[in-house]
Amino acid sequence: MPVPNLTLFHPLEFVGFYVSPLVLWAAVAIIPYALAHLLLSRFNLYRFVWHRSLFNLGLYVLMVGALLAFGTGIWL
Repeated sequence: MPVPNLTLFHPLEFVGFYVSPLVLWAAVAIIPYALAHLLLSRFNLYRFVWHRSLFNLGLYVLMVGALLAFGTGIWL
C-alpha cells in the first residue's frame, strides 16, 4: 500500500483567496511548539538560553520542518 504524500494537495480557497498548504502545516506546528514551550518554561530550561525570542523562533521553524519531513515521507 503506497504512502500518501500529504503535501501534494491543492491549495485551499478561503473567502476567495488561495491559501498555501504550508499555512496549514504551520498552523499544526503550533501544537508541538506550545507543548515544548510549556515544558521548557515549567522545568526552567530557558535559563540556559541566551536570546529567548530567537530560540523560540528557531524552535518553531524546527517544528514546522519536522512536520513537513515526517508528513511527506522523505524519511522513507
